[in-house]
Amino acid sequence: MGCSTDHGALAGRFIALEGGDGAGKSTHLKMLAQALRGAGYVDQPGCPRLVVTREPGGTELGNQIRELVLYGGEVAPAAEALLYAADRAQHVTTVLRPALARADLVLTDRYLDSSIAYQAEGRGLTEDVIRSINAVATGGLTPDLVIVLDIEPEAATTRRHGSGDPADRVEQAGEAFHSKVNRRYRELAAADPDRYVMVDATGPKEEVHERIWAAVRKLAAAGPRRPPDNSIPSATDKPSCSVSGGGIFAPAAGIESEAVTQEVPRAEGRGQ
Repeated sequence: MGCSTDHGALAGRFIALEGGDGAGKSTHLKMLAQALRGAGYVDQPGCPRLVVTREPGGTELGNQIRELVLYGGEVAPAAEALLYAADRAQHVTTVLRPALARADLVLTDRYLDSSIAYQAEGRGLTEDVIRSINAVATGGLTPDLVIVLDIEPEAATTRRHGSGDPADRVEQAGEAFHSKVNRRYRELAAADPDRYVMVDATGPKEEVHERIWAAVRKLAAAGPRRPPDNSIPSATDKPSCSVSGGGIFAPAAGIESEAVTQEVPRAEGRGQ
């Protein structure tokens, strides 16, 4: 089976799933990956490769950071923000940019908006500072589509308790914290409706999946992403410092792309 012109339209696209803890991001990322493969959009001759990843933990270094911030001892809010940014810098440099340069389709469980919602709004840090830190981490790389799974904190808490999994440090932050996170996600989506899609994450997972699938097919209908801007250095470029999209990106020399798992580990993508 070859790749049709329409199915090649997702080559080089970058999609992020966002939302509060318990919204079902990891479940729906897996369902979306299965749907993309089943419909012939990816992993067929002539089609883009599918890269499924997560934050924190999409790299070896990221997994170590994940254990520290989610399952370690107490972490100061500023330290937490910097650790998440370090995870993202490694992720962008060694996974995301190389994949997009190959014209792969990238799906990630969390990205920059998690830091804005959790560290700025939830922890009360200055949003301009969070954005500045992450401008360095991302070099201005933004998703083509952000799907926000929207669920009330009370319902999300009930869902998490029903899973039987022990709560991580962030999940234990309390309902007031998660309410602020949820509100900020809604504000981010409302401010940029062309790039964000709010999806009601309540109800049967098959219905939620159909809403997500409709958003992805709409992105595919828009056509392929434009070729990467060569002024933005990749992970294998010589050391340099360039400004793009308001951010600074200074990669280390000789960094190779890390292996990316095709499936998201753990049942729920507990990030921030």
